Amino acid sequence: MELTINGSKHQVDIEADTPLLWVLRDQLGMTGTKYGCGLAQCGACTVLVDGQATRSCVTPIESVVGTSIMTIEAIEQDPEGQKVVEAWVANQVPQCGYCQSGQVLTATALLKQSPQPTEEDIAGAMVNLCRCGTYNAIAAAVRQAAQA
Repeated sequence: MELTINGSKHQVDIEADTPLLWVLRDQLGMTGTKYGCGLAQCGACTVLVDGQATRSCVTPIESVVGTSIMTIEAIEQDPEGQKVVEAWVANQVPQCGYCQSGQVLTATALLKQSPQPTEEDIAGAMVNLCRCGTYNAIAAAVRQAAQA
């Protein structure tokens, strides 16, 4: 199967129902996308598929053939993603950092969909889990990125 990830074509020879997360991490060495729960609940595995936040731990690779996949490794190549990363740094969002790649990608997808999100939009979109509890800093960073 051929996958387009971060603007590059990748050929993978693997079962069609293999989760995208394992293709990214184990086959292609893109370890910025994290395994959290394996149930699409925590969001640590979030990537963008055609600009939409997608939980890669439950997304079979056969469903993303012919799409454009973006991971944390290339997020700063995207104008919205770059604004999000800058806001994340300015607001010192990460503590342990484990969930942050999924958080950044989710925030980027939100800003692509809604460039001036309301507080309700932010609360509704930013549902990834953060065991460190940086939710206030995450919301502040999203607001700052939207203003940038």
